[in-house]
Amino acid sequence: MLTYTTLQDRTREFLAATGLTHSEFARVLPAFAAAYALRYPPDKTWEGKARQRQSGGGAKGVLSQLEDKLLFILVYQKTNPLQTMHGLQFDLSQPQTHYWIHRLLPVLRQALATLGMAPERDASRVATSPLMLEGAPAGAVDGTERRRQRPTDAAKQRAHYSGKKKAHTDKNVLLINEYTSKVIYLSPTVAGKTHDKKATDEADLLYPVNSTLDKDTGFQGYEPAGVLTHQPKKSPEARS
Repeated sequence: MLTYTTLQDRTREFLAATGLTHSEFARVLPAFAAAYALRYPPDKTWEGKARQRQSGGGAKGVLSQLEDKLLFILVYQKTNPLQTMHGLQFDLSQPQTHYWIHRLLPVLRQALATLGMAPERDASRVATSPLMLEGAPAGAVDGTERRRQRPTDAAKQRAHYSGKKKAHTDKNVLLINEYTSKVIYLSPTVAGKTHDKKATDEADLLYPVNSTLDKDTGFQGYEPAGVLTHQPKKSPEARS
């Protein structure tokens, strides 16, 4: 079973599972604890009613420690597993896993916002975002896909089928600060078949003037005003 204790001395595995180093995890934990206490006060029950008995009684759950709660939701966000598979890692049933995911996701979002690490969701604010201006206004844009359940509707099946991934997927566009490697912007989720450039055009991102932007061939023709774009080209040897 995965716990913080079992992973705390395994640096490579910890990074692979959570996407964070131990020092980054330690930085997020206090903000996560504060957000959890604010959202779920200890003098209230899980249903939000006034507690009649002192907190802490009864059997201890597998996610009783805040470190394990944070680990649970970070692993879910990093690996995007089926809830049943995620539950197996933490000795939880699928309904329990579903409950904890929806209980902890808002807490994680609040903690990241408090630390100034949450990506912008409003494209019009990218140009003035501290995440964009940290270091220098230099970014890299890319599309990312993740598998999703196959839709039952035929039209949705076609829209979400990605020929590149050979699976039904959802897609988001990410903008990264090249100096800090922090995610500046996360686009709305679109169907996996949507072309990267089309999804970015629809997002209507605003960049700082004279900023630079790296892109790949999925963004061929994407030339925002006032931005110097750079698209790598394959060498003749690689094409042959």
